Amino acid sequence: MTAEVHGFQTEVTKLLNLLAKSLYSNKEVFLRELISNASDAIDKLHFVSLTDAALLGDDPQLRITVKADKEAGTLTVSDNGIGMTLEEANTHLGTIAKSGTEDFFSKLSGDEAKDSQLIGQFGVGFYSAFIVADKVTVVSRSAYAKPEEGVRWESEGSGTYTSEAITVAERGTSVTLHLKADEKEFLESWRLREAIRKYSDHIAVPVMLWEEKYEAPEKEGDKPRSSWDWVQVNEARALWTLNPRDVKDEQYKEFYKHLTHDFEDPLCWAHNKVEGELEYTSLLYIPQNAPWDLYSRDQHHGLKLFVQRVFIMDEAEQFLPPYLRFVRGLVDTNDLPLNVSRELLQESPVTAKLKKALTRRALNMLEKLAGDAQKYGQFWRSFGAVLKEGPVADYANREAIAKLLRFASTHNDSSEQNVSLADYVSRMNPAQKNIYYLVSSNYQQASSSPYLETFRKKGIEVLLMWERIDEWLMGAMTEFEGKKFIAVTASDLELGDLEDKAEQEKAEAARTENKALVERFKLALGDKVEDVRVSDRLFDTASCVVSKQGQMLTGQMRRMLEAAGQSVPEARYILEINPGHKLIEKAAASDDAAFGKWAEFIFEQALLAEQGALKDPNAFLKLMNELMA
Repeated sequence: MTAEVHGFQTEVTKLLNLLAKSLYSNKEVFLRELISNASDAIDKLHFVSLTDAALLGDDPQLRITVKADKEAGTLTVSDNGIGMTLEEANTHLGTIAKSGTEDFFSKLSGDEAKDSQLIGQFGVGFYSAFIVADKVTVVSRSAYAKPEEGVRWESEGSGTYTSEAITVAERGTSVTLHLKADEKEFLESWRLREAIRKYSDHIAVPVMLWEEKYEAPEKEGDKPRSSWDWVQVNEARALWTLNPRDVKDEQYKEFYKHLTHDFEDPLCWAHNKVEGELEYTSLLYIPQNAPWDLYSRDQHHGLKLFVQRVFIMDEAEQFLPPYLRFVRGLVDTNDLPLNVSRELLQESPVTAKLKKALTRRALNMLEKLAGDAQKYGQFWRSFGAVLKEGPVADYANREAIAKLLRFASTHNDSSEQNVSLADYVSRMNPAQKNIYYLVSSNYQQASSSPYLETFRKKGIEVLLMWERIDEWLMGAMTEFEGKKFIAVTASDLELGDLEDKAEQEKAEAARTENKALVERFKLALGDKVEDVRVSDRLFDTASCVVSKQGQMLTGQMRRMLEAAGQSVPEARYILEINPGHKLIEKAAASDDAAFGKWAEFIFEQALLAEQGALKDPNAFLKLMNELMA
């Protein structure tokens, strides 16, 4: 069959150009990536062979081989794993992670050191071969295919690749790198052995290296005799089966990179072996940065599942709740059958127990990480919005999750979300009974909100929030350590002892003195407002709107639903006015005809401050211009 020429996915071409500049600070990681891919292929074959032993044929010893050919200038990494068909080769080797590529390239900054770290987040480890090779040839045959249904895939990394059906005698995949002239060091046996031991010592199957072995001469003066043979280089012991005391930090880091194909070290990890009613071993990791598909509904996120050290499935999402989908790692248990499927996992009581236990392990790991402010800040920037889903979805662990949450607040003059609820409570005025918060559209709008005026005057700290999840979060969190959450936009702030007697008397006097003015506003605005009253929260602002007590849809939640195309009932607010403000005084001094326009303007202005937008901004501008003229 004649080889067909294909164009790479556009993003792959960009990536290959990026790799040509040798972005990786350590080129030898290409070998780690190819061996990790080979290990994955063997794991998959091992699993399917449990129910179909015929797939192993007459080659049951699973292994990975690495062979250098100095004369040809090639390095070949082979495995006898699951293999690929022609269609699979075109799909997997012609695209980056099948999707998410535009997002990948939108994050490129032009800084090679930073850009190189992105590559691992997008599942493109295979293409690291082009760091050291100017041509890559892949020969493969699926375990399900006949010998004549093999495939050869080849590319010089210049924007195109060829693929064709060929006859391949054995199942599995061989990746041959035609090394660049200045990368011949990777033909040396000692160099390959060093890299394999460094990065792939934990691979659970043998990694065999084609090496020259020397024998002592029989007689003195004779030259040593040599022969070539396969030599196992790695320990071939699954790292998670070892005693944690016997595993070095560097080994944990390299295993994480093998497991996830991430090019960065993890922030932290937790390795536990549990015996008793439920027997399992878990090794959980927290990455530094979020993968491109963290918010994709179509993408599975979960742990690798092993049963009695046999790989069962990738991305088993049944063992952690969705708000912990950023946790990477594996779980190995003896309490599930080897032929377990996703359907069986859903119904298994063992799965439910494991999920409960692993969730606690993950939350404990985060609690320890929170002791390092710098690392936890990195975690929060990457995954904070996901963790905020927790209190809504996991009532049993709501208190533990609440301690891990971080917010911006009026205590700091920045948008950095580094204030914990425990920090907030520790700074509370002894007379303060509630935790106050404000949800807005962005930090700038939140920090300059008129709703904060009375809190700033009294020295009360307010938590500032502006992410889409925050309304849902605060709807689920009613209290923390006995302190009730109160939105500063609520009609009743429940200030209690924070209001002194003089302030209360002054506020009551203002309400009495301005009864007639309030009635004029009510008459002018009619059904547009729920009520009008004199505000005791405003000092520098003319007016604001607040939600009626018990109203389910807040302004921010209403905007989210509208943005999602949902129909929501018309909002009706309580208008609060500040009679001492010059704008209110000017309105009060006008005749009835002008007052109606002033009332409309003051109300619309308050809506603009609360919502960040108006349904008819042109009408508002026309009214404002008319009053100014």
